[in-house]
Amino acid sequence: MISLQEGQGAVKRKAPERVLVLRLDVAGTKPRIWRRLQVRETMWLSRLHDTIQILFDWFDYQTHAFVIDDLRLGNPLKREDVTIEDDRDVTLSDLDLENRARFHYDYHFGEGWRIDIKIEKWEAVQKGRFYPQCTAGERAGPPEDCGGLEAFHDMLACLQEPESELGREWREWLGPDYTPERCDLEQINKALRKLTK
Repeated sequence: MISLQEGQGAVKRKAPERVLVLRLDVAGTKPRIWRRLQVRETMWLSRLHDTIQILFDWFDYQTHAFVIDDLRLGNPLKREDVTIEDDRDVTLSDLDLENRARFHYDYHFGEGWRIDIKIEKWEAVQKGRFYPQCTAGERAGPPEDCGGLEAFHDMLACLQEPESELGREWREWLGPDYTPERCDLEQINKALRKLTK
């Protein structure tokens, strides 16, 4: 009896989906602000943008772009000096990340926040685990609209002098719950779970 598959070679199975373990560092911050994140390789790049906003407690008020070599993906923009392609139709697996160790995420071009994203490793999807998931991190993200890296460091210095005029102004602007040393993984992952629904 002749097999229906005879002469066609072996049937190719789809490779199992994998998880990327990413290290995200806010460039230039001292002390360092960072997060470790697990994401499926099928995640849309626009969803990674949403995830980064949650990781650093930002509100998506400003433009963003992922920078991968000479490619820029994010809020679509075409000007003489810059072109940014739409990130809504691109998954992480489309980016050939096996051959790249790093890429960047730029946010709020006026203030110039940059997140350095390093691919630490690839893992198998764990059954029963939700993705994306933040597994580690240090310090609170820089507050949205705080003025950029230099202003952020000035803000931290002023918070060390809570009785000074600037210390009081910053505390009033930030609210009583802002603690620069605190990275609340439970709160981050709770928000990430809502993102996936």
